[in-house]
Order: sequence, then C-alpha cells, then structure tokens
Amino acid sequence: MNKNEDINPYKICSNCIMDTSDPHIEFNTDGVCNYCINFKDEVKPNWNTGKKGMTVLTKLAKQISIESKKNDFDCIIGLSGGLDSSYTAHVVVNELGLKPLLFHVDAGWNTDQAVGNIEKLVDGLGLDLYTEVVNWDEMRRLQAAFLRSGIPDQDLVQDAVFFSELYKFARKNKIKYIITGSNYSTECCREPEEWGGYLGIDKMLFNDIWKKYGDGKPNDLYLVDILKSKIWYEKILGMKKIYPLNLVNYIKEEDEIELKNRFGWQPFLHKHHESRFTRFYEDYWLPRRFGFEKRRAHFSSLIMTKQMSRDEAMKRISKPEMSEQFLLQEFEFVAHKLDLSIDELRSFFNLPKKYYHNYKNKRWLIGLGANVLRTLGLERRYFR
Repeated sequence: MNKNEDINPYKICSNCIMDTSDPHIEFNTDGVCNYCINFKDEVKPNWNTGKKGMTVLTKLAKQISIESKKNDFDCIIGLSGGLDSSYTAHVVVNELGLKPLLFHVDAGWNTDQAVGNIEKLVDGLGLDLYTEVVNWDEMRRLQAAFLRSGIPDQDLVQDAVFFSELYKFARKNKIKYIITGSNYSTECCREPEEWGGYLGIDKMLFNDIWKKYGDGKPNDLYLVDILKSKIWYEKILGMKKIYPLNLVNYIKEEDEIELKNRFGWQPFLHKHHESRFTRFYEDYWLPRRFGFEKRRAHFSSLIMTKQMSRDEAMKRISKPEMSEQFLLQEFEFVAHKLDLSIDELRSFFNLPKKYYHNYKNKRWLIGLGANVLRTLGLERRYFR
C-alpha cells in the first residue's frame, strides 16, 4: 500500500478509480479527484478530434510531405506491436498518405504476439521496418542494477533504451519528424511519479544507480538524457514530435477491431502487454511490492473519455489480469532471463522500498521544464 496509508485514510475518486495509493492525490467537496478535474478543465476543452482536428492534421501532413520530398521517408514511427503505435501507423499511411519508416527496438522482452502484430502491420501497410537489437548483456546488467536499487521505476530502462535508439537513428538518417502514439484517449490520466512514472530519462539517476548497484564494469547502453533531447535534438536540430492520435477520433475497442479486420492484428489483454517484462512488472512486481496499480490510471483514462464505466473498472481492478499460476511462471522466467536465481530475484522483491529521491537526480530541473510546457499549453495532462 502507499507509504502514507497509516496517516491518511483510504479514499477513492467518486468519478474514476484513482485513489490514495497516489499519496498526493486531492479531492474536491464532491469527492472528485484532481485528475478528473484536470481532464475537464484542461484536456477536454483543448482536445479536437473532429473536423478541426483533421484539418490541423491534414495541414501538418502536407507540410511534412513537402519538407521530406527528397528523403526516402517522411517520418519515423516507433512500433511496439501494441495498439497505440499500430493504430498510429495505420492513420499516418491510410489517412494522411505519408511514407513513414517503422522502427522497432528489440530489447529482449518481445512477446510472440507483439512480433506477430509487427509483421502483420509491415506486410499490410507495405512499409519498411528497421529493427535495432539491443546488446542483451548490457540490457540485462542494467535492469538487474535497477532491481537492486529498490525503486518502483523498473520500466525506466526499457523506456530509456527505446526512446534513445529512436532519436539516435532519426538523427543519423536526418529524419526530422518523429510520430508517436502517445494520446489523450487512453492516457489522459497520467500515472503518478510514485508509481514509477518518472518524467523522462535522467542520466544522473541512471549513473548513480549503476555506481551503487552495477557489477563494477562499464555499461555502454546508449541513453539520451531528457534535457539533451529537448534542447539539442528538438530546439537546435529541429526534430519534432507529432501526436496524430490526439487529432482523430481514437476509440480503443473500435480501433482494435479495425486493426484486426484490416491486418489480422491481435489485441492484448491489457495495455503494455506487448513486452513480457512490462507485463510482469505492472501485473506482479509493482502492485505486490508497492501496492501501485497502473491499471487504475489506464482504466481511469477510459472512464474520463467515456470508453469504460466506473463499475466495469472497479470489477476489473478487483482481481489480477493474469492467473496466479501464470504470474509465478513469469517470475521464474524473468529471473532466468536476467541470469538470476529465483531466490535472488525474490530477495530483490523483499528489499527495503526506495524511491528516485533516494538517489542523485535532476528531477527539479525536469519538473521545471514540464511546468513550462504546461504554461505554454503544450502539455495538458496533470502531473507532478
């Protein structure tokens, strides 16, 4: 459970299912949380998915096409095989007429279903796919160091590698536009920082954890610090991130069916299940070690955007997505994959709980940049 539960009584939002496992959540007099209030006041009024949104997106697509006419590709899309990136690829090709390069980072944790979905999208869209295979030994060693650190942010390593490799490839090949599947429709309720939602790649944090819990040898995984990406890549080199799903009518269940009918794409049981490690981390490690359920944020996003009822969300959150037997098998798989004994991984699970602020970091500076984005209207979601 959250670390303040002995001080603050349990409370859950009357509209969504965010609760006091976020130790900084706030409620108004009607019991509605600040995530719902932010959606109503900030996100919804500035979220255009009808004709206005499509007009903006069409104009943007034309600009991208003109600026990229001498290149082999108009833009690049990081493809995981999950719903958001897959539907983004479909929109970019079939609705906007652009010619993206599909880029996939294989960090060693792909599920067979994710691989199958990627193959179906590549064949169905007639696009080129470039796959960057990460050095597994380096990946394994850094993930083990993060587990030893005791923090909830165990998916930071995968996220950092995915993002860094994408930016490196785009820069090397002079691709200006990075198309992302990040969206309000399924992600308007941002996961609290305490739940492992750290705001980007902080190399100071990575370096301190490696210094304390690495194996004593250098780790050469390529990482792009968030400040470098924001200042050097985006401001100086002029690379731009585009969010097409925020400008179209993106509805989770409807668009899963569309992808299935068009390409034979197969939906996952839940968000982020395209990665075997992320599935284990979100379904087993995080809720059982810390009491944090990222599904609360995922389902709350769907409640706010009227894609799921609160009753359905309460029913889903009352039990794990996976069976106990399956989760225990995954515990053993993750241990063996990381070259750890089952007892060793279990000992990491039972370590004293720590958080990013127990290590050197530049969170204050990252937070300052995030607040500037909110002030400029470039970020509408609530975060701390």
